[in-house]
Amino acid sequence: MFLQIAVGSGLLLVNITMAAIAAMVLEVIFARSHGWLLREPHRPKLVVLVMGVSLWVLGVITAGTWVWAMAYAALHVFPSLEESVYFSLVAYTTLGLGDIVPATEWRLLAGMEAANGFLNFGLLTALLIEALRQIRINQVEQKRRSIGYRDSR
Repeated sequence: MFLQIAVGSGLLLVNITMAAIAAMVLEVIFARSHGWLLREPHRPKLVVLVMGVSLWVLGVITAGTWVWAMAYAALHVFPSLEESVYFSLVAYTTLGLGDIVPATEWRLLAGMEAANGFLNFGLLTALLIEALRQIRINQVEQKRRSIGYRDSR
């Protein structure tokens, strides 16, 4: 049991670190493209932003799934890499089909991976929403400035 918790905790830390680095890199990308995002036309750029961030999030989730799958393969939890990847995807997305289950000595990892996926989906969804919110606020402020709007507060 303690080995499972140690391995699972290590994998959680790797995944959390990957998500944090991905968020940091995305923030740098936003900072570098800030001027472009504020220039008209705004709506097509929002579409590009949603598509880009969604693909970025999907990439982070895919990488997280593969980290767990490679650990399962290295530990010989499943007979094949395909089963390791399949189980990892089912566990990470919290789908939990139950058609493939790990051996008893590794079953705690399934719950830890599900918690990891749940946390990352929430974190990355919040990142997507906050990015859109900040860009849209800045676009509206830029438009107001460009037409000479003065706040009377």
